[in-house]
Amino acid sequence: MTMYAFVVPLLLGFALGGLSAFTAAFSRRWGERGGQMVTIVLRNVVAIPLWGIGFIIAWRAEAPLLYTPGVLTQTLGWLLVIAGAVPVIWGHLELGWRTHMPSITDTLVRTGLYSRVRHPIYGGGILIFAGLALMRPTSAGMLASATGIVWAVVQARLEELDLVQRLPAYREYMTRIPRFIPRFR
Repeated sequence: MTMYAFVVPLLLGFALGGLSAFTAAFSRRWGERGGQMVTIVLRNVVAIPLWGIGFIIAWRAEAPLLYTPGVLTQTLGWLLVIAGAVPVIWGHLELGWRTHMPSITDTLVRTGLYSRVRHPIYGGGILIFAGLALMRPTSAGMLASATGIVWAVVQARLEELDLVQRLPAYREYMTRIPRFIPRFR
């Protein structure tokens, strides 16, 4: 297996994950339940496992280190992974099933983390990807992490296109609440 064998499942997973952001369009085409099922299959059954496999392959790839990670970079990497895991887990708990089963009948969550940022799960994912890059500084690991960061930003924007169609109050929410980084007043 080549050092960059991870690219195909990673990019395919991210692309299919991006398609899963169009619940409103799928629901117009196939009805509420059909649209929800398409989204569930694209995201949970196909996309997430594919990009997970891509990351595992990248992490395990026999690639030269770009630098030798020391205690400081390993510690910082772990701190970023832990700091990123907090909003990922908390965000999933606050959204509940809506995270994995979006529907055109969803309601806007404006409490908890979602009162501070619009996308705490993707923001946390960005921190995790950055931490993983520090912990595994190979060309494969860095490329997979950079791709993950770009994907999180693009996915958040794609979901916002869908959310303004499904949730009438989302457009106003976007004007008040930042995407990833909370405002500290």
